[in-house]
Amino acid sequence: MPFLEAVRLALATIRVQKLKSFFTLAGVCIGVMFLITVVSIIEGMGRYMKEDLVGKLIAVNSFELRRAPNINLGDVDRAEWESWRRRPRLFISDLLPVVEALPEGTRWAQESEASVTAVTRFSRPRSTTAMGVDGDWFAIKRLAVQDGREFTSQELAHGENVVIIGPDMVERAFPGLDPIGREIRIGTTPYRVIGVTESRGSAFGISFDNFVIAPWRSPIRKLLNPASQMIDAVVVQAENQAVLLEAQERVRAVMRTRHGLRPSQPDDFAMQTSESALEFWNKLEGYLVVAGVALPAIGLVVGAIVIMNIMLVAVAERTREIGIRKALGAKRRDILAQFLVESATLSTLGALIGIAMGIGLAQAIAAATPLPASVAPWSIVVGVGVGMGVGIVSGVYPASRAARLDPVVALRQE
Repeated sequence: MPFLEAVRLALATIRVQKLKSFFTLAGVCIGVMFLITVVSIIEGMGRYMKEDLVGKLIAVNSFELRRAPNINLGDVDRAEWESWRRRPRLFISDLLPVVEALPEGTRWAQESEASVTAVTRFSRPRSTTAMGVDGDWFAIKRLAVQDGREFTSQELAHGENVVIIGPDMVERAFPGLDPIGREIRIGTTPYRVIGVTESRGSAFGISFDNFVIAPWRSPIRKLLNPASQMIDAVVVQAENQAVLLEAQERVRAVMRTRHGLRPSQPDDFAMQTSESALEFWNKLEGYLVVAGVALPAIGLVVGAIVIMNIMLVAVAERTREIGIRKALGAKRRDILAQFLVESATLSTLGALIGIAMGIGLAQAIAAATPLPASVAPWSIVVGVGVGMGVGIVSGVYPASRAARLDPVVALRQE
């Protein structure tokens, strides 16, 4: 029997036996729906972590020289925290040797960060994140100033009392007003607002737009670190990964020399990239994908059992039909193919409906909760393949039983 003819007969049977077909489709449909939904959420979280969360905090093709890692996505035991706390701090005196060692064309910036209180005459005191920066910070972070302007080289060099603020600070400190040129007081020092950045978005409901940025050499540095000559990080960005690796090795050599480390001693500083920050998440994501595929598989096993039982009933109900077809010349493989294609068509149709429902459920969860969702193309292929496979596996025994029927005995069946 031609394959398309077998599919046509299978669809005709589905139309005739609607209730039975519905229960046959339901098991596969539910299993594939949860497979697509779970994998979409895991894929969305992975993309969110890489592109939005860590991607916004650590720039592309860059690393951050710090006392200790700034982003920790895994468990860090107390002993490791203590070892990080005992490490020497970074100072502004470390900056020049590091910059001089960088390959040609490499960008650099320095930054310090802390939580401070800011107030204007238009609002009550607000807690915000203050950053003191220097170098190519805005270019490396790819943070554009959408209103006003960036710092000039003179303002950075002389530490002028000017700030660039995030969109949240505009709403909180200058409600309904144009903040450009107005005064904001950080600690006890007044600063003039010269720019407003574009939005950096949020992560799991936490906004990245509540910040003020000032030149590091301005009085803000006294609020950011215990000693005014300390810095939190040196950010280095290269043109590509090869130059980045070279820059890392040069900076490592400089810092080990400055800290007097022997060859056998480990680094007492961190050079964090987006890959190192995501190392724990990448491991966790693999386990989550396995779990996301394995758990819905239980529902697919139930669906396979349902399909097998219904196909066995179908063989019993259509025994006379099978006898007539054999008497008219149908071969055993024709009967086997008919029932296999019928069960595979049923389960594949259920898988396609489950894929559509899974995509819809994933999008609904993403819209109603902070959980992101991104449909992985491979999960759709897996869903269709699994649906077809379940139908074939569960239809083998009923189909082989139908193919083995004696036509004479089948024709006597009422």
